[in-house]
Amino acid sequence: MEELYVFGTGNAAATRCYNTCFAIKKEEDYFMVDAGGGNGILSVLDTMNVDLSHIHHIFATHEHTDHILGIIWMVRSTGTRIKSGNYEGDLNIYCHKNLVSVIDTLCRLTLQKKFYDLIGKRIHLIPVADGETRSILGLDITFFDIHSTKAEQYGFTTVLSNKKRLSFCGDEPYNPEYSSFVANSSWLLHETFCLCRDREIFKPYEKHHSTVTDACRIAKDLDAEHLILWHTEDKHLENRKMLYVSEGSPIFSGELLVPNDREIIQLS
Repeated sequence: MEELYVFGTGNAAATRCYNTCFAIKKEEDYFMVDAGGGNGILSVLDTMNVDLSHIHHIFATHEHTDHILGIIWMVRSTGTRIKSGNYEGDLNIYCHKNLVSVIDTLCRLTLQKKFYDLIGKRIHLIPVADGETRSILGLDITFFDIHSTKAEQYGFTTVLSNKKRLSFCGDEPYNPEYSSFVANSSWLLHETFCLCRDREIFKPYEKHHSTVTDACRIAKDLDAEHLILWHTEDKHLENRKMLYVSEGSPIFSGELLVPNDREIIQLS
């Protein structure tokens, strides 16, 4: 049975929790999705006992700083392991084709040459197309364009070992344009910027984000069984779980999860 490792749950401006990123763990290996905005990802991995040696697949969704800059630290840290002989195999970083050059340039400009030179040898930037399926950790991962209004961004969907579908919609509201990919999803991973009652404070719609109410209505309409809400503000962090569940539960009758950083969710 797979597990979901929640590395971070905050939006780009969050300072009291890490930016939203996560991994699917199957047996001893991880399929990592984004890496947040800095080297804080290394601390998260350390406290969650995630060994870099078991991360060979990373998916970078888009170019925004709170998702991509941590990738550079993953390249650096993996490169250090490779150079010292403590990393077997290669690191594969998947992204849409226009993001390949962005990651390559960031690595070239910020990393030592000895690490940058590993790209194309032991660290691979692999472009994926809308609707393309790759076998990762024995799972068929299908990538899709979320039709972002800001920067080109991809999400993904997969069927877990228990035959239940898991779909990640990226960090913008669900778009019916990709409904064929997320239909019949048992697990729906959806962004939520704030409570509906706080929309005048945080102004999610100006940033093209959702409220708890919006996300729960989407999950209800899609007949999801489990809904995970993240990519949130951090002003209500101590009570976020209670407040978000209180607002969303009257709308969505399935399992509503509002994880904290460093939680592990059983994908049963």
